[in-house]
Amino acid sequence: MSRVCVGWRGLDSATYTASIRVRYGRAVPLSRRAPLVALALVSIACGSVAVSLEEGPRRYTADDYEDVYERWTRTVDEFHIGNLEQVIRATATFQSWDFRWAYVVRYAHDFRFSTMQRTRMLEHALRDAQEHHRFFLTMSGRYRREADLTGEQRAWRVLLVNADGDEVEPDRIERVSRPGAAERIYFPTVSPYRLTFRLSFPVRDPRSGQPFLQPHHRYFTLRFAGALGAVDLRWNIFGSGRHARRG
Repeated sequence: MSRVCVGWRGLDSATYTASIRVRYGRAVPLSRRAPLVALALVSIACGSVAVSLEEGPRRYTADDYEDVYERWTRTVDEFHIGNLEQVIRATATFQSWDFRWAYVVRYAHDFRFSTMQRTRMLEHALRDAQEHHRFFLTMSGRYRREADLTGEQRAWRVLLVNADGDEVEPDRIERVSRPGAAERIYFPTVSPYRLTFRLSFPVRDPRSGQPFLQPHHRYFTLRFAGALGAVDLRWNIFGSGRHARRG
């Protein structure tokens, strides 16, 4: 399994970092008494997974979906910090241009769409990718009410953070109360034990009007912050022209 970086910032502002397996991994806390070792391990973990935000045609088949899903999905699972356990469990899939292409190909195959139907669905999905940064999220915590990002007793504020440290809040958080068959099949962490959400962020920074994710950025994070601390899900970015595709 690939590994991604997850950072933890506790109430005392001390930073803990762990290496997390994508989807099924278990967090391994790093001692704050050994910061040099921690930094070395983090560097290795962060460098092992990267994606590309480059647009353009792909040549995916329906069988490619699982690999593409893995590439764009990050997880915090059974996170342990000191005596705290299961503070948050979250799995987020960034619905990038690349992901949407693979998703439409798989969906159209499964539902036996005609070529015209698939083309229309793909055009709509790619237009939306240029207007919204979307994430499909499943999560749970110690208490269900605290994991509900739409509830009054939520424990977490969710933010999209770019490599410059700029933050933006979602322009929409939709709780999927009853996930259907498509959600359960295409996003396998959907379960009765987790809440499911669709998150939407603006493509352009509301303050500057510039694209929030820019070519010089080498990573971005989805941050969960609150009284319990903060957890980042991180996507490292390849340079231009290096996206993975079949041809």
